[in-house]
Amino acid sequence: MLRTTTALIGGLVIAATPMLPAWAQSLDELVAAAKAEGTLTTVALPHDWCNYGGVLEGFKAKYGLAVNELNPDAGSADELEAIRANKDNKGPQAPDVIDVGFSFGPAAKDEGLLQPYKVSTWDEIPDNVKDADGYWYGDYYGVLSFAVNEDLVPEPPADWSDLLKPEFANSVALAGDPRASNQAILGVYAAGLAAGGAAGAEAGQKGLDYFAEMNKAGNFVPVIGKSGTLAQGATPIVVWWDYNALSGRDALNGNPPINVVVPKSGVVAGVYVQGISAYAPHPNAAKLWMEYLYSDEGQLKWLEGYCHPIRFNALVQAGKVPQELLDKLPPAASYEAAVFPSLEEQEAMAEVIKGGWDKTVGANVQ
Repeated sequence: MLRTTTALIGGLVIAATPMLPAWAQSLDELVAAAKAEGTLTTVALPHDWCNYGGVLEGFKAKYGLAVNELNPDAGSADELEAIRANKDNKGPQAPDVIDVGFSFGPAAKDEGLLQPYKVSTWDEIPDNVKDADGYWYGDYYGVLSFAVNEDLVPEPPADWSDLLKPEFANSVALAGDPRASNQAILGVYAAGLAAGGAAGAEAGQKGLDYFAEMNKAGNFVPVIGKSGTLAQGATPIVVWWDYNALSGRDALNGNPPINVVVPKSGVVAGVYVQGISAYAPHPNAAKLWMEYLYSDEGQLKWLEGYCHPIRFNALVQAGKVPQELLDKLPPAASYEAAVFPSLEEQEAMAEVIKGGWDKTVGANVQ
């Protein structure tokens, strides 16, 4: 998997390994090499997250490899530690691949924990959520949405500006404390972008000003919003990742009915990234796993779990998303304006929001 020796063969970009030269490798040869290894080792993939259960079963059924699943409930930091701890170990505790939060991809590359690989659908991954050399790449994302209790709010808000209207008094909550929760911080940031703030610190400040206005108007509820508070009516509108909102909607099963709205502006995406361990015991199985994840089949399996695959817009434009899946989601056009804040932008706005919430907004979210 050497970044200086890649080849395009049959439409598939394959990076070289000492075991199988890239220029000799087709997809069939990659499958054969992976089957010779026999096993893929994953880490931190709970089956109920983004339909990973279905993804894993699909991969095994398609290619006949065994999958050794390590610590499904681990976090991103644990995944990097698993690579560090097992870099001299080719046994079953050494992960081949990782799925981590956005910031952990560049950190893992800088530490030398990843090796590069570019999947065949590389060009459909947005440039700002992938490493140019292929060390890490965005896999799926959510966007911040409004989860709305339709029993209490029959006319849902369409955009951030609507949340300031009198009819939404005592209604709006964030799904976390913006002094600590990344989801809540990004919610404030999204509002700032919608208000015209430039990406980074300026949008962070405009988001604070927006929530200060909402709080003064009596529309903001300083309670951490979740399914229970949404259903009970304590927080009739919750700013939430769409995949959590859609899963919550399904879990409530119409009692009460929940509408999930992607705002018209300030559509902020939170993305996870994939990478292959620099010390992967099964490097060809790892490459084949990536090919599966970024194939149409793999991407659609994530979508079944309400996590938007990174190729979502391209799949929709090509007519490859089944209508029954689209019918369960907010309109596909809602996602076309999604923005993926860079690490630098996230750091700048987070500093402004965490440091300025108490002074500017003054609402103690609990």
